[in-house]
Parts: sequence; structure tokens; C-alpha cells
Amino acid sequence: SAEKGERKKESAAGTEICVLIRSKYYRLRRNRIHMNFSFSLTVLLNFLSKVGLEKCYPNKLTLRSLLEINKNSINEEAVSSVKDIPWGFLRKLFKLNSECRSCTQLSDGDDDDDDDDDDDDDDDDDDLNTADDPTGDNKVNPLDLIVALFLCADSFLQQELALKMSMCQFSVPLLLPHANNSQSTLMLWALRDIVKEWRPHHLSESRGFVEDNIIQTDIPFYSFVRLKNCSLSKSQCLNHVLSHGQNNNNMFIHRDMEGVAHERDIANGLVEVCWYLPSGTEDLDIFPKPVAFANLRGDVCESLAQFTFLFQVSTATFVFLDKVEEEEHKILTSLQDVKSKLFFIVNRKEGNVTEDMMSVRKTQKELDLPKTSVKIKDPKENVATFSNKLCAAIKKSLKDVKTIRSIANMLDKAVELGLSVDERTSEDQRKAAEEIMKGIGVRRIPDYKKEQLPLQGDNWKRLSKLEKEECRMKDTGALGLEEYKSQLQAEKLNIREGQSKQKMSKEIESFIEILSTSDKEKRDYLLKWMKLKLDSHSRDNLTELRNKFKEQCKKKDAKLIGELDQALLDSSLGLEHYMREMGLIYEFSLQSRDTGDKISRLPGLAAEMLLDGYPLELLDGDASNIPERWVTDVLMELHKKVGEKSRLLVLTVLGVQSSGKSTLLNTMFGVQFPVSSGRCTRGAYMLFLRVEEDLKKDLNCDFILLIDTEGLKSPHLEQLEDSYEHDNQLATFVIGLSDVTIINVSMENSTEMKDVLQIATHAFLRMKEIGKKPVCHFVHQNVGGVSLDEMTLIAADMEKQTAIKAFTDVLNYDMEKNHWNIPGLWHGTPPMAPVNTGYSVAVAGLKKNLLETGKGDKSYEVSQIPQFLEWMRSL
Repeated sequence: SAEKGERKKESAAGTEICVLIRSKYYRLRRNRIHMNFSFSLTVLLNFLSKVGLEKCYPNKLTLRSLLEINKNSINEEAVSSVKDIPWGFLRKLFKLNSECRSCTQLSDGDDDDDDDDDDDDDDDDDDLNTADDPTGDNKVNPLDLIVALFLCADSFLQQELALKMSMCQFSVPLLLPHANNSQSTLMLWALRDIVKEWRPHHLSESRGFVEDNIIQTDIPFYSFVRLKNCSLSKSQCLNHVLSHGQNNNNMFIHRDMEGVAHERDIANGLVEVCWYLPSGTEDLDIFPKPVAFANLRGDVCESLAQFTFLFQVSTATFVFLDKVEEEEHKILTSLQDVKSKLFFIVNRKEGNVTEDMMSVRKTQKELDLPKTSVKIKDPKENVATFSNKLCAAIKKSLKDVKTIRSIANMLDKAVELGLSVDERTSEDQRKAAEEIMKGIGVRRIPDYKKEQLPLQGDNWKRLSKLEKEECRMKDTGALGLEEYKSQLQAEKLNIREGQSKQKMSKEIESFIEILSTSDKEKRDYLLKWMKLKLDSHSRDNLTELRNKFKEQCKKKDAKLIGELDQALLDSSLGLEHYMREMGLIYEFSLQSRDTGDKISRLPGLAAEMLLDGYPLELLDGDASNIPERWVTDVLMELHKKVGEKSRLLVLTVLGVQSSGKSTLLNTMFGVQFPVSSGRCTRGAYMLFLRVEEDLKKDLNCDFILLIDTEGLKSPHLEQLEDSYEHDNQLATFVIGLSDVTIINVSMENSTEMKDVLQIATHAFLRMKEIGKKPVCHFVHQNVGGVSLDEMTLIAADMEKQTAIKAFTDVLNYDMEKNHWNIPGLWHGTPPMAPVNTGYSVAVAGLKKNLLETGKGDKSYEVSQIPQFLEWMRSL
């Protein structure tokens, strides 16, 4: 009994200690003093449950699921519960709306859906790690939300999130914290898709520019960290530095922003990065060359691995502090090689601060830091004024920079320090992509294409011309019609036989073999690695050619312009060229009746890729040709795979080159048609978006089919022969395929605008003739009105349709409902300008109207894939 009594006393003492620890923990939290350990899995799961993401963890949220069309695509209701917050944020971010971060808190009483508390849960660990916010908490820290979404997103969605955040001029995750250990992940893969364009000062006079994948660029890298006692917001200071001369842009979330006062649960240990990029205008630019800025969330003591990594890879590290405590003193004085690499940013408070400053001076002395490495903010000095001093210190440091490295080259240092690296999981696919492309490095791209992609060479282009001539019979000369036709057919047959005898190159064979894998994740990684590397090769090869092209356009030498335009096409190499070759292998194998298993499976592979969200080339713009059998069989395979439920709402955007057509589609639907000027893309591409069950009946379709086209009437190419004819053909073809056509006339030149409208009107007239009436919307950007009726009269006269007097005679058109003034894309001066919120809101309104039209307007006949293909053949 005595032993039992002792055990009882010990148990009571143990309970008392537990209560004491728990009470001390809560007291520490209330005082905003962070304990030196990473957030626990319980804290993470509680947070994910609170915001409705628990089923998405880890990495189960896919890009494809976010691109599907559902009722939220039409009616974006305001966020009404905490569980709506992630989806509200994602919907706005995918529309490039830079106000997406403001939807992370609700007004009191809005959220009636908080059912995460479990009164019966008496697990000590759960209680210890659960945030001590009151029941019914309806606020979410935006940084916590971003960390949660990246932890829940698969690697392809992570890339898309980072890309869209960067376009909004938000900082993006560089080191992502994880639960239950201090090991962060270096987010190389997630940032691989971010391509930036800037003009260094040495290119100002020539008006040239640099375009590159930003994490592969060697640029100075500055890190910003804080000690736990710091009362000055480093993020706010950084925003002032980076927004000089622009409207104050909050790249980094800071404590004075709306909704950010709420304490962080899972974001400590996060390191974000953003970039400053010059525009080439000395009066506007803060720095003369690109600079990267990294920002560690939380204090250095609780994120030692992240701090060590940042210090070792940085050009310089700025430490924000009020004073230096003993533990921090040990960390800082253990650093090696700190001269010119370490700066103290001291926030001096009013009153008796002698002891605080003594701790700073002591550390400075032990580190042998020069006086210029300590910047002191006076209590009477505001943040904006002090930020100018910080900016001056960075500028001075930039002049002394001797060695720099790219973020991609930080991988080895991350591994050495025990951090994980996200893209190491796709190492095999990266090597496979390099193996397929190894021939590019040893020869010029035009030579590589001739050897490895022979079917899309001169013979394919010649065949296209012969097929056109067979229809038009313009150049009969002295020959009779039948004899001339027979001659054309003989030459066509000769070319087809030659094409069918071409052997498949090893590179294409490897490409097809990898596409055939049943492991879609491996396929997707391979294709993405190929795209990244091909884009990089093309950018390297095209810069000089593009500059020459611009020079010749000023001189207006049609012959040289034509030659350089062809050289640009020949030197352009992307994933679409490999897919095109695959299609032509199928196209010509059918002619020779060589339909082996490997080749006969190709349409099925391409159909799967279409269903998975990859675009497919519909019209080869290099040859102005449609591989009809290939496109037909791919789409019929898709038709079978969806159980012959393939009702389509076909939507197309037409407009002048560089007028923002692809950007409009990308912003509207969250997709990623290529918009970079780094590569020349011609023709038309199609992309299928699934319509979810909740909207199929309303929209009366199973898929929205987006068609993105090359630009009409490029100002540079208008001097070339047949440019008007080409534009008319392209416009007639895509308008003829479409249920809804958006004509983008966002340009300043009224003559060019008239030409585009006239081209479009010709196409609409031809559609009226055959009984098809697409819905038409005009998008412009603060341009003077151009009479559609005037354009219609000119086109009707040329088409010999004298009964047509007004645009409304051609199709149903309402100036109120079908005419859209959409503001410019950028808010400020690129490359540092964020996307204009007005642009995002206006494009969202256009999308809602288009889908509402799909619901209510039954004037167009809904077609399934077989009918769509019939239209394609007849057009």
C-alpha cells in the first residue's frame, strides 16, 4: 500500500508537470515567442481540416481538377465559409487577380461551417499543438494558406501556382517547410516554368532584351532574415525597396496588410523569393541588373537549416533585429567569411536602449563587421525613408559582387546541408529527355530538324502547296485542266511514297516509347522536362535572329524579312514539332498500309493526352496544312474513350500578333497556351476542357474546346507575298469551326484594326452563306470606334453579296452584350508591373457572359466530335 501511495504521488506530480508545460506553452504563444521546433503533423492536419484541404494532403490536388468547368466557373460566389477560402484564392489566382490574397478572412459570423472541434479528444499532444484560437475562428493567415496549398498540390500544380503568383508579382516559395522535422524542400521544379523578360542597361540603346528561365540565370541573390525580438517588418521594408517608382506593390505579405495580423500556424520556416528586373530606363530602374530577394519567415533560431543555406548561397544576408540574445549571438558568431556578406538592420527603440545596442556592438565587434554593415533605423524615421537607406546599401553591395550563381546551381549546397530537393524525384525522366535531345547540342537546330524530324520538311510543305493548287487550279499555264490536274496528282503521289519510306529516327522512336508508358506521371515529367529544355535551346538560338529581324523590319526589305522569318521558323524547336512528327508518321503510314501495332496505337496516345489537358496541333502553320487523317483518328479515339459523349462548345480567339490572344484565353480558363516571344509558333492548336456534371445540362456540352491561333496580319510580315490570303484562310477556317469567336482588336493602329475586322467579316459572310451562325464578341482596349457596318459593306461588296448592308445582317450582334472594353494587361511599367486587377475582373466578366450564352443561346447547333470533323473537312 505504501508503494501504491508513492506511485499515486508520482502520477499526480506528472500530471502537474504536464499541466505546467501546457500552460507555459500557451503563455509563450500568447507572448508570440516561438518554440524551437517545426510545426507538428497534428498542427498541420488541424489547419488543413479547418480550411477543408485534409483530403488533398499530401500532393493530391491536381492541375487538371482545377481546370474543369463547373458552376463556380459561372457564378463565383463570395467566400462564405473558411472551407471556401482555398478555392476562392485559387479561382482568383488562376485568373491572375492580384487581390486573391484578400479572401483569406471572413467577417465575424460569416462562417457557420466550423465543425472541426472535438470535445471528446483528450490526447495531450493534440491539445498541446492545436492553435489556441477561440472556437469559430474565421481567419486564415495568407502565408499559412500558401504553404498548405503547396503541400497539397502535386508537382505540376505547384509549377502552375508559382507561375501565376510570379505573374501577379507575388513572392513564391523557395524553401517549403514540412511537418514533424526541420527539413525543408528546395522548390527548383516548382519554379522551373517561370520565364522573365528584362532589359539590362547595356541594352537600353539597342532596345534589345533578355528572356530567360529565371532560376537558371546567374544573378546576385540577397537574403533577409530576422531575430526573434525584431519589431521592424522586413517584408514591408522590402516591398518599399522593390516598389520604388511603381505603385506600392506588396510582393511579400507583411503584418500591416489586411488579414495578416492573424498568427501563423504552419508558415514559419518558409523562404520566399522574388526578383527585381530592370526595364532599361535609368530614371525608372532601382537596380541596373536583375537581383533575387529571399525572405525567411520566422526567426533564425527556429529555422537554422534554412538560415545556414541562405547565408552560404547569398551574395549578402541582411539580419533584422532589435537586440542580440545569447543563443542568437552564438549562431551569428559561428558564421564564416562574413565581411561584405552580413548586414545588421537595427530597429532602435525609444527610451533606454543601451543594453540592446551593447549586444549589437558586441556581436559586430566579434564578427569584425565594418560600421557600414550596420544600418540603424531611428525611432522617428518612417519605414519608407529608412527603406531608401536599405536600397542604397544593396546598390553599393551590387558594385562589389564578384561571384554569382543561379538558383538551379544551389542544388548541391541544399543536399549538402540536408535539405530535400523537389525535382530529384524526376531525375530519371530528366535524363531520358536529355537522351532524346542529345543531338541538338552538337548541330544547328535546322540541321537537327532535317535529320531527326524529316517528315515535316520541304516535301510536306511542297505537298501542301500541291493540294491547294489542285483545288484552285490557278497556274495551269499552257496545259489543259485535266492534264495539269494529272500532273499535280502524279507529283503528290511521288511525294507521299517518298514520305512513307522515311525511317523513324531514334529520337522519335524513344519519344513514342516513353509516351506509351502506362505511368502517366512519368510521361508528364518527361514531356515537361523536354519542353523546358527545348524552350531554353530555342531562346538561346533565337535571340540574335530576332534582333536582326527587328532591324530589317525598320528597313522594310521584303526579301530579307522573308528570309529571316523563315530562319526564325527553321531555328524554332518545341514539343509541338515532336508531336507533329508523330502525327505525320501515322498520316503517311496509312498511305503505305504500314499500320503496325506501335503506329496504330498513336491516335489513342494522343487522345489520352488531349483528355489530360495537353494541346494538340490542329493546323500546321509552317506548312499551312492539316494532317487530316491524323486529326480525325485522334479525335475519334477521344470520342470512343468518353463513351461517345463528346458534345462540344467550340471557342476561338482571333487577333493581330502580340495583341494578347493567348493571354486572354489563359486568363479566362486558367490554361497555358504559349505566350512567350522566345519561340515562333504558327497555325492553330486545340485544347479540351471537361465540363463537370453539375453544368453539362445547362451548357448542353461535355467539353469546351479552345482553339488558339497564330496572330493575323503581323505588321512585320504584311509586306510578304500572300500574307492577306493566309490571314483570310486562317480566319475562315477557325471561325467556321467555332460556336463562339472572340475578335481581339486591342491595338492602337486603326488601319490594322480595320484590316482585322474586314478579314473577320469576310469569314462571317462565308459562314452565313452555308448556314452557320457563330456567336461573336469584340474585345478592345480603349480604342476609337470603328464602324462594323462599314467593314461589312466593303467585305460584302468583295464577296458580291449586295443584299448585306449591316453587320447585324451577317449575324446576331448586340453592342451592349457582345462588345467588351478590357483594360491593359499590366498595372505599371513591365517587367516589374503586376497584372492589372481591372484586366482580370473584365476577363472574368467576359468568361461568365460566354458561358451564360452557352446556357441560354440555342441558336448554334451543338455538335459532337464526328460533326466537328465533318465541318473541318468541308472547311
